Amino acid sequence: MNTDKPSIGLIVIGDEILSGKRQDKHMPKVIELLQARGLQLAWAHYVGDDRAAITEVLRQAFARDGVVLSTGGIGATPDDHTRQAAAAALGVPLTLHPEAKALIEQRIRDMCAERGEPYDPNRPDHVQRLQMGCFPEGATIIPNPYNKIPGFSCRGPGGGVVHFVPGFPVMAWPMIEWVIDTLHRDLHGRAAQRERSVIVYGAMEATLTPLMERIEADHPQVRVFSLPSVDHPEHGRHIELGVKGPPEAVQIAYDALLAGLRAMAQRLGPEMVR
Repeated sequence: MNTDKPSIGLIVIGDEILSGKRQDKHMPKVIELLQARGLQLAWAHYVGDDRAAITEVLRQAFARDGVVLSTGGIGATPDDHTRQAAAAALGVPLTLHPEAKALIEQRIRDMCAERGEPYDPNRPDHVQRLQMGCFPEGATIIPNPYNKIPGFSCRGPGGGVVHFVPGFPVMAWPMIEWVIDTLHRDLHGRAAQRERSVIVYGAMEATLTPLMERIEADHPQVRVFSLPSVDHPEHGRHIELGVKGPPEAVQIAYDALLAGLRAMAQRLGPEMVR
């Protein structure tokens, strides 16, 4: 089995996020869902409701090997451009997916029944709703347990697969869980990370840099991180210095880091494990 660390990205689409009208809740939730499965978010990209900009971001995502989760813009109103941008990025037409069509029609029937209205498939608003099932040719659907209106997945020529879900968290989050548990279960646990760190009082990052570089050179599986603070309410001016990486490599590197700090006579505080 391939044990390479998978690259997982997130694209959040919507003017409302960039303007501050709404705060993005997707990235913290995606990080939580991935970490629970031994996975890690590699990158995130925010883009407004601009079709050309979305197309370029998706073109790049399709061109490189990896898994990408995309939220927002898959509706059928004039400010929703994601479906069209995905088709343009792949160079294929939009087509009405037959399974999506059936699901949307069932949703319309359910809505009519709830309102006590007859179902008329030719009613203009019903016809308009079918636009939400027009996906790039070759797409597969992502089930939506909230209201049956599906999302979709596409694979690009460079091996990148992008999963498209709505912007509403109540729909997006269970759909993302389904994607990573059903379509990418083989990735679970392949990016499990551990962190160990220690508070270093009164140190300067420039003084600690040679030690940090030596730890990374001697332990190539781990990464050293440095989080300085000048006004912490408990620790005052300090640096949280640590290592992160595969659990089996972290402890060895961390022991070497502590030994180096003690050899430098640095004043150490609490240790942390994440």
